[in-house]
Amino acid sequence: MSLGLVVVTYRSSDVLAGFLDSLARSSLTPDELVVVDNSPTKVSLPKKGSPQAVSVIHRPDNPGYGTAANVGVAALSDSCDWVVVCNPDILVEKDTLQLLLDEARSHQNAGSLGPAIRNEDGSLYPSARALPSLSIGIGHGLLGVVWPGNPWTKAYRGDYESSSTRETGWLSGSFLLLRREAWEAVSGFDEKYFMFFEDVDLGWRLQEHGYTNLYVPSATAIHEGGHSTKSNYTLMLTAHHESAVRFITKRYPGPLFAPVRAIIGIGLTLREKILRGRALQLSRD
Repeated sequence: MSLGLVVVTYRSSDVLAGFLDSLARSSLTPDELVVVDNSPTKVSLPKKGSPQAVSVIHRPDNPGYGTAANVGVAALSDSCDWVVVCNPDILVEKDTLQLLLDEARSHQNAGSLGPAIRNEDGSLYPSARALPSLSIGIGHGLLGVVWPGNPWTKAYRGDYESSSTRETGWLSGSFLLLRREAWEAVSGFDEKYFMFFEDVDLGWRLQEHGYTNLYVPSATAIHEGGHSTKSNYTLMLTAHHESAVRFITKRYPGPLFAPVRAIIGIGLTLREKILRGRALQLSRD
């Protein structure tokens, strides 16, 4: 097995060093490493801490996460039959990559595999979720913010606290191990998503092509958390809303589903307004 790794950055010089340092301490390091940098100014690579030579592709036009990831994977040699796509604000544990690849060998139909993602405070992030069906989409869209414990949001978040390897609807794009053959079968990420839901869409299309998405909680990684979105929170809310609408429209097209799409759209709009209001209130406090 040959492993390539693609990390997509955006003004990430402050976190990239930590990621590369954690990768250098890994029991298994990638054979090739590509940084696709969407920043206006090219990212600064640390002089120490990199496990090997790093290839940097600078995209100051910022085409979005999915497009950048596609560019990075395309830059890897054909010998890389497994690919990691990830954010730069990730810290991999010593055996993260090895454990994921071990599971990959045991699950010949796995198209993507993802570790348990922990936040900086040690809490577990819901990185393995169900695909948002119509009922889940309506319930989560309408009630997810005002009633986080509602049954539809719980169903969407899935049993991510399970300690056993299991199949799931989709996996967080913050750190994904992908079978190159499966990635190419679905043509990678849908580049019409600028940010958010490209990983949901990928998980759905992998399943449509007969592959599985495998959650491997024995492997863990720490996500330092949305460093590139913190200063652009309101813009990211808009991007999330647009991407959610796009996914639901893509999965449930046609006039028959138009009323349901409208209801979900209303719920997502209310969600965005509530979160904007909270952000505004926090900025005033």
